[in-house]
Formats: sequence, structure tokens, C-alpha cells
Amino acid sequence: MDTLTVVQSLIIALWVAAVMSRWLGGGATLTLRFSPLMTGLVCGIVMGDVKQAMIVTAAIQLIYMGVFSPGGSMPSEPAVAAAVAVPVALLGGLKPEAAISVAVPVGLLGSYLYQFRFFINTFLGKYTDRAVESMDDRAIRRSIITLPTIASFILFVPLIFIALYWGAPVIADVIAALEGTVVIHILEVVGGGLAAIGIATTIYVIGRKDYLVFFFLAYFLSVIFKTLGVTMVTYAVLGTLIAAMFVLAKGQAADKAQVSSSDGATFDDDDDDDF
Repeated sequence: MDTLTVVQSLIIALWVAAVMSRWLGGGATLTLRFSPLMTGLVCGIVMGDVKQAMIVTAAIQLIYMGVFSPGGSMPSEPAVAAAVAVPVALLGGLKPEAAISVAVPVGLLGSYLYQFRFFINTFLGKYTDRAVESMDDRAIRRSIITLPTIASFILFVPLIFIALYWGAPVIADVIAALEGTVVIHILEVVGGGLAAIGIATTIYVIGRKDYLVFFFLAYFLSVIFKTLGVTMVTYAVLGTLIAAMFVLAKGQAADKAQVSSSDGATFDDDDDDDF
């Protein structure tokens, strides 16, 4: 496949618009927006190569693992990044590391697009105020749900469609022409570094010093078992068992501490009574 068809580009563009407008499931759509995995899956289904699409998307996911969204604003939009980077990678046969370097600037542009969506919504504020003053339920619903959703589709669908139908093949052709050159090597190195930064950010955000031992255990287990071809399902089972043992041991230790504390309190009360 050297290019995307009109239908393929339109389906992906409609998906991105639906996610960015929160039309799919309301607040639950935030999960789809903050993670590129579902967008990568849609791209893979549309382009007929789910396996490679998910390999590329998994690499892109790493750079967003520790990203926060204060006030709903993201420094880079994962859904937009995956919607463009995954098709480019599939069309150009890119390695996942090189696809990351494509995803980062695209995601950054997507964040500006999302902020522009807020700007458009500000024009609906007067309509909302009038609807609230008149206590018109239907008008309020239109002003805060229907109209912003339509505005989001009008904004995202044409731009994402253009980026996919005309932009993705061009980028893929350019990268294919640079295959084997130092430019591609630089993209792969930078992409790999960005993924490492995402993992490091996650550890910094959610990592506790007393729990880091589990991270290192998982890492070295993956290195040791690499030649055995251990699947992710096996790792998930091992992780579940280790977590269960840790929680069980921690619970037993807490019960013993509580019993010891109760015994000590009883002994002190007896001493006070005797005195």
C-alpha cells in the first residue's frame, strides 16, 4: 500500500474528531484521547495491518506514559500523533523508534489545534448564557454538547483528512528515500531516547523507593527470559502472583502489628488498674 484511500483517510479523521470532541462516551472518551493505543488499533484495522500498527503504537505509548493533562490540556495530543504517525510508519515501513520522531511534532501541532477548539467554543458562551437565563433545557444541551461537538468535527475532520490523504504518503516517501542514511539513524536514536524519557517520567511520578525493587525485578526477568520467548501473558501471570504475595505478606504484617498493639494496650490498662 503506497497511499491511503479517501475512505480510509476519512474513517481515521472521523475517529480522531469523535475522540477529541468527547462524543464517544462523554468523559470516558478522555481515556481514548490520552492513550494512542485505541487510535493505533483503528488505524491498523483500517489499513489492514493490525499487528504492525500495534507494534508502532506501543512504542508511541511509551512517550506518553508519564504525561499529565492539567485542566484537560495536553502538551502533545496522543490521538492526533498516533493517527498520523502510525499510517506513515505503515506506508513507509518505518521502525517504531523512527515513528516516534514523527509522532512528537504531529502531537505538538495537535495540542495547538485542541486549544483552538477551546477558542471556538468561547463564541458559544453567549448562547449558553441566554439558554441558562431562560432555563431552556434543550438550548442548554445544544450549547454545551451538540454545538461544540459539531464544531470539533468541522475543525478536526478536514485537517486530519488532509494530513492523511496528502501528507502521510509524502512523508512516507521522503523517509523511504532516506532509508539507510544518517537521518533515519538520528530519528531512530532520538525516538528511542524519547521512549526512555517517558518510562523515566512514569517511574518518577508513581515510583516509590520501596517499590522500585519490583521495577528492577521485572526488567531483569525480561532480560533473563528473552531467549525463552516468554509471552506477555506469562509476565502478567507472574506479576499478578508476585503482587498477590506482596499484598498478602503486607496484610499479615499489619494484622500482627495490630494484635501486638492491642495486647500492649491491654497490659497497660491492667497495670493502671493495679496501681
